[in-house]
Parts: sequence; structure tokens; C-alpha cells
Amino acid sequence: MQMAPQMGYDRAITVFSPDGRLFQVEYAREAVKRGTTAVGVKATDGVALLVDKRVTSKLLEAESIEKIFQIDDHIGAATSGLVADARALIDRARVEAQINKVTYDEPIGVEVLSKKICDFKQTYTQYGGVRPFGTALLIAGVDDSRARLFETDPSGALLEYKATGIGSGRTETMEVFEKKYTDDIKLEDAIILGLDALHSTSEGVFNASTIEIGVIDLATKKFRKLENDEVEKYVDRVIKMHASEAKGKGKEKKKEE
Repeated sequence: MQMAPQMGYDRAITVFSPDGRLFQVEYAREAVKRGTTAVGVKATDGVALLVDKRVTSKLLEAESIEKIFQIDDHIGAATSGLVADARALIDRARVEAQINKVTYDEPIGVEVLSKKICDFKQTYTQYGGVRPFGTALLIAGVDDSRARLFETDPSGALLEYKATGIGSGRTETMEVFEKKYTDDIKLEDAIILGLDALHSTSEGVFNASTIEIGVIDLATKKFRKLENDEVEKYVDRVIKMHASEAKGKGKEKKKEE
């Protein structure tokens, strides 16, 4: 009987409950929380996006799982949540970027694009017959002489971060960033920090085949995905780093004993 008042507010349309909640939006956020972990880290010379693709079966071709997308030459995005919803938003973002280029003869601003996508997501929280997008996006890019990193929410909310995470491992990754992020971090170290954050959520399974990395360098203003051999080098560094940390802790314990 206690659930009865809620039932009228979480069916086919998104309407406010008496206590001011939008249940459909909250459910969409839950879909994001169940998604794979994606992180973004802003550096002085660029910005990095990293995703744990969560390969659930040895029969899956890891290359077929795509969670980082190029939107324009200078903008990329990482997704978490419902992949099909994310692809629809990525397609929309690509069209908006090209419309801006054709109309104004210049690349679209990262913040402008992020706001357009959030405005689009927000409309799906207002009308009957539709549901909110069950995905969050990390939109990263370069504007003029600085790197930008935005996080979008299923509600259409937008926040800019120095480093952030979305998906099932958000809490663990944010703890790593709060502890280790510095404002003077370089892109190379930002990639390592992002992998360190993903390692904290890996539960023992952490290798290059499940990691996807995209970077935008401030010097070139070009987005690119790292090749498998490049990813492997970074992943090996993080694995060795954690192995040496574990050894150090083991020695300290022995001394205490």
C-alpha cells in the first residue's frame, strides 16, 4: 500500500510527485550507475577520456565495444549507461558540430555543444510519450587555448570538472581524484591517473584489452584514440605501480610484526 502514491508518477510520463521528485529521471540515473565506469581528466596540455569496457565474455570481440566517440576534430565523448541512447546523442552532437561549422565557419565551442546536448536531453523530461535518455556523457575538448571537460546528466544538468567519473565506479574514482589530482598535471600523467582510478574499480580484472583511451592535445587541438600498443604501455605502468605499492605495504607490515 505504501507504493501506491508513487505508481502514478513513474509510468509513461515524467511528472512531479507530491514531494517534488521526477521518478523517471531518477530511474535513468540508476541506468547510468549500472553502466561501465568512464573517467575524464583535464591537464595543462590537454584532456584524457578513459573507459573500462567491461568485457563480460571471452567470446566477445573487445574492439566491437565502443564507449569513446569522436564528435569533431577537437571534441570527444565518453559514455556510461545505455549504449544505444548514447549513440543517438553522439549522432546529434556530430550534427550540431557540423551545423555550427557550416553556419559560422568555425569549430563549435565545447561548452556550446555540451549545452545543446543537455538542452536536448532536458526536453525528454518534459513531454508525454518519451522517456529520459538513460546515459551520461563526459564531453571533452579544446577551446582556444584551454582544455574543457563537461559531465552531462540524464536530467540535462551540466557541470564542468577538472577530473570526474561516471558509471558504476564513480564513487571510487572520485576518491582517487580527490586524493591525487593536481592543477599542474600533464597529459601523460593524466592518463596514468585516469587508469589508476579505473584500477580502483577493476576488482582484479585490469588489462589493456578492456580499456579504451581518447586524448585531445592542446598543441594540435586534435582528438585521437590511442592504439592498443599505446594503451598496453600505460596499463603495464599502472599495474607495475600498484605491484610495487603492494610490496611496500607488505614490507611495512613485516616490520610492524
